[in-house]
Amino acid sequence: MITNMRPLTIAKLAEASGVHMETVRYYERIGLMPKPSRTASNYRSYGPEHVERLSFIRRAREIGFSIGEIKELLVLAEPGRTSCTEVQTLTAAHLGKVRTKIADLSKLEAILAGALERCLVEPAPVCPVLGMLASPRIPESVRSRRD
Repeated sequence: MITNMRPLTIAKLAEASGVHMETVRYYERIGLMPKPSRTASNYRSYGPEHVERLSFIRRAREIGFSIGEIKELLVLAEPGRTSCTEVQTLTAAHLGKVRTKIADLSKLEAILAGALERCLVEPAPVCPVLGMLASPRIPESVRSRRD
């Protein structure tokens, strides 16, 4: 926990948390970040709790949690919550999505590598990559994952 800290401006909060100022404003608008107090001259005034919360949000975004999932995690992270089972459930669902994305990217990698290999191996009147892109049909292996 951060203590003995003077109030921060939005620029200093963004710098301390590793996010952009516009991101802070956005998170305030959508309710991820609480509205800060204001100075006499109407500037935002942030405290250590804002740095901690914004850092939590940034780390959650870095590992791919959605805004909705982060809202849930923030509720579960509140003091006094016995939430480990709920967090595990949310994390397991997120991990499933990540694994699906990895599988999709692996298929996409194979399609692109195959097209590029055909470009390098056999001179063709039509570039295999451009031919694939111009084709009216998406390869079945890609289409089944998107639908």
